[in-house]
Amino acid sequence: MPCRDLAYSGPESWPAIEQWLTPRAEPGATVDGAVADILADVRARGDDALADYGRRFDCQTLSPRGLRVPAAEIAAARERVPAADLDILAEAAANIRAFHEGQRENSWWTTRPDGTILGQMVRPVDRVGLYVPGGQSGQTPLVSSLLMNAIPAQVAGVGSICVASPPRPDGSLDPVLLATAALLGIDEVVRMGSAWAIAAFAYGTATVAPVDVIAGPGNIFVTTAKRLLMGRVGIDMIAGPSEIAIIADASAAPAWLAADMLSQAEHDPLASAILATPDAALARAVRAELARQAELLPRADIAARALQAWGATILTPDLDAAVDLVNRLAPEHLELAVADPWALVGRVRHAGAIFMGHTSPEPVGDYFAGPNHVLPTLSTARFSSALSVQTFIKKSSVIATSPAFTAANAHKIARMARMEGLEAHARSVEARRG
Repeated sequence: MPCRDLAYSGPESWPAIEQWLTPRAEPGATVDGAVADILADVRARGDDALADYGRRFDCQTLSPRGLRVPAAEIAAARERVPAADLDILAEAAANIRAFHEGQRENSWWTTRPDGTILGQMVRPVDRVGLYVPGGQSGQTPLVSSLLMNAIPAQVAGVGSICVASPPRPDGSLDPVLLATAALLGIDEVVRMGSAWAIAAFAYGTATVAPVDVIAGPGNIFVTTAKRLLMGRVGIDMIAGPSEIAIIADASAAPAWLAADMLSQAEHDPLASAILATPDAALARAVRAELARQAELLPRADIAARALQAWGATILTPDLDAAVDLVNRLAPEHLELAVADPWALVGRVRHAGAIFMGHTSPEPVGDYFAGPNHVLPTLSTARFSSALSVQTFIKKSSVIATSPAFTAANAHKIARMARMEGLEAHARSVEARRG
């Protein structure tokens, strides 16, 4: 199993590693033109365009009238899913909701002695559109993404949520996806996929009312559509391919580390899996485990391509250098597979999510622990954060200056306005001096 065997001794080693990884963010030809055409078509023709694209790519019998999944069909899907699976989904949902409840923000107010009241009013957006990829021919929908996107919006107080997912060839949606929507109390689900779903969310059609924020993962067409529409609507983030970085010492189990690296490598040929360790014997053992375990995976070909292109074990002189490397990588997922992870975590400046110790593998966060799995990729953890309740709220400043405040400060405000050559601004405040 080809996997790079690299070394990092300090900042002087970074340029070579950065040069190796940079092409992950530049995968080649764009689809901007094709996506722009789809957006324009949906804006002009609405449901007819959605049905046309759906017939071409998903279900040959899809009609405009069949876009919306009846609420009764969503509710009935719970009967088609094993009770044990529903219990697991419900427990995961409860964990996710409990974590995100801690992210609630309240409006706040301050009062000055002169009677001036200043504050900030926190409000949810009115409506959200959530995209859920259907997986292989609609057979493996990303139900975890529905949980991770819908629950923060609900905690934020969003009153209207629409879910879009591409239909299977027979026009149906996977019952697990519909049952998850029912579990969350969501009764608006639409059979639409790719860039045309994102266009419908942004512009609205007869079936789909326009939304304020779009969230959810997708392929390059979905991602490009979100990027082109950013500004007309809010979006969660521009997501890149999955990635994991692991800092490990001699206390780590090579088989566990390899399994964790493969958990990301199986996603996509562009996925990155990097181990940083000062233990050369551990690095060798992990490479051997990668070769052994990868061959046993159903997605072995994808994992092998990802590891060959974007996988590495990187030898560092010590754990300090490994932390320095990780801060430069700013990875989506970071595992601290060391004897004392709490001694390192305070020095980690840039990571989407941090998994502590040997019994906190990345998939625990993907599905069940509670924190959100929608995370910044491609080093954007330097300046951005996981999807959260804050993704679905906006804040309004509230200014109620008293007559005394305005009169006392009008000449200062007017002077600042005139510094900028804005005479009408100055006169507006001066008119209130009395």
